[in-house]
Amino acid sequence: MYDEHYGLTGRPFQLTPDPKFWFETATHRKAMAYLGYGLAQGEGFIVITGDIGAGKTTLVGHLMDTIDHQRLNAIKLVSTAIEADDLLRIVATELQVDPAGLTKAELLTAIERGLHAVARTGKRTLLIVDEAQALPVSALEELRMLSNFQAGGHALLQIVLLGQPEFRDRLHGSERLEQLRQRVIAIHHLDPMEEHEVSEYLAHRLSVVGWTGNPDFADDAFAAFFAGSAGVPRRLNLLAGRVMLYAAIEDLTVIDAAVVQSVQRDLEGDLPMLATDTGKGAATFAPVSGTAESIAKPTPVAEAERTDPAIADRIAALEARVELQDKALRRVLTLLVDWIESDDDKPEYAPIRGVTAWHDAA
Repeated sequence: MYDEHYGLTGRPFQLTPDPKFWFETATHRKAMAYLGYGLAQGEGFIVITGDIGAGKTTLVGHLMDTIDHQRLNAIKLVSTAIEADDLLRIVATELQVDPAGLTKAELLTAIERGLHAVARTGKRTLLIVDEAQALPVSALEELRMLSNFQAGGHALLQIVLLGQPEFRDRLHGSERLEQLRQRVIAIHHLDPMEEHEVSEYLAHRLSVVGWTGNPDFADDAFAAFFAGSAGVPRRLNLLAGRVMLYAAIEDLTVIDAAVVQSVQRDLEGDLPMLATDTGKGAATFAPVSGTAESIAKPTPVAEAERTDPAIADRIAALEARVELQDKALRRVLTLLVDWIESDDDKPEYAPIRGVTAWHDAA
């Protein structure tokens, strides 16, 4: 591994979020300011959104490390399309309440008792819900109801919702969420980092694991890193990790733009659907025998055909389906890469036709 080659104490660009690598870009600084303001209010909802890989989970990890646990009882849930009743049972369990056999009315009463029990210890409860865009409206409504619990004129529960950009759109566009929307006291969208922040970001993560300047980075490398990641932290970690591995294999002492661009081309060739956004939602794809380019840029339909309303509607429907499938595949591939790059134990594979068995520890 490149960490051993360069004498590092760990992998600085692993995809698994780790609060010790926290780096405060301008957008993360704003997010922490909004979180600080919201927590000072002690009530309502705080909403943080961001694209996949923008650093929402890392932000929460940093928040958990910095809050006063003598005053806050923090509960973190990762939503996976949890239905309303199941959500209530999870919250109850986190409050040390056994939800088994309880009706919904009894469950709500038990949760309120649990919140009061926490309040009697001098703490208030903070519920952090990740992947909020996956929650059905009914579950969001239950969260709103929980936020109404009070004692002595003070809210017993405050809620932080983290989600992808579509959650923000849904929150603003749904009439059924009007009451929840009125309880949002702070909201922020995590943008990608700026180009000038890339060099400091890379240097910070390397320094955490004992980097002493080997390998060094040429000035033009940072622009290539930004171009190859669009400033999205997870993409930058993926690219930087592969660059470091390539540098170790080639025994390089200096990484320049040519090295970064070469690795970026290899990444796009291996996983074309993970090609880098060049702007807000616009992607470039490295052609693989012409296939990726043809998928990303469909052949234009003749103007005469587009004038036929029926054909135009059919084309629009097909394009919408392709877009949905494209987004789904991107997410699956991103999760697959996360799993491969993570520190989680991997299954062992037996030798096949003379191929040496692979072990995660190797």
